[in-house]
Amino acid sequence: MFQTPLSSARALHPWQAPMPAGNTEAYFTNLKSGDSIETPFVLKFGLSGGWGLAPISKPIGGKSGHHHLLVNRDLPLDFKAALPFNEQYIHFGKGQMETVLTLEPGTYTLRMLLADNKHLPHFVYSKPMKVTITKKSTVDPKSLVQPGLSLMLAGAEQKGPFRVQFHASGLNVAHVAQQEKGTGHFKLTVTSKSGAVAEMEFAEGQTETWLAPPPGDYALKLDFVDNLNPKQVLTGSVATTVKVLP
Repeated sequence: MFQTPLSSARALHPWQAPMPAGNTEAYFTNLKSGDSIETPFVLKFGLSGGWGLAPISKPIGGKSGHHHLLVNRDLPLDFKAALPFNEQYIHFGKGQMETVLTLEPGTYTLRMLLADNKHLPHFVYSKPMKVTITKKSTVDPKSLVQPGLSLMLAGAEQKGPFRVQFHASGLNVAHVAQQEKGTGHFKLTVTSKSGAVAEMEFAEGQTETWLAPPPGDYALKLDFVDNLNPKQVLTGSVATTVKVLP
């Protein structure tokens, strides 16, 4: 039986912590301003503040949207106008969390911006990031993306509350209510050393959470659940451990 979806408006599990105030943004998880890279490069996106991803094919409303990568463009002056489709406004309307950059050598300013199914921007975006492309190799961009999950923590020891980030490669994230074929949502299982278990489903397309369990040792397992069949996962799970300090 499918569990009640979690959202910032509903009760959190006792081991979860509320989202920090003012911590709403779309962001890059594997690149920072000033970095130099070679292309092709897999660029990964994150989304905070309780917002979730939703493909554009089935409107859902609420705190949901899809990512856009802005290349050498400032934020739009008019947030009531739809974003254009061109090489400087790259849309990810299927619920993707990454793209493969194939930019030519040079210096670029990159920025993330979330928008709704009509491509109208939300006030959810990243700071501008300046990166330098030093070389473009002959690697086939398609070879760099394989379906899989990542579970990210700032370190193996944490004091609560701490952020846990999820990532899906080669997969599309969606709100369960959209019932979109081929999409999924994240499920995090947290198990204490004593055997206590907490299952947290992020059925509204969220890609991170904040935890504050009691001090102790915990195992974390991340699954990607099929939105049409909650008994099926769309790729293998990943796991890690964390020690929560007093």
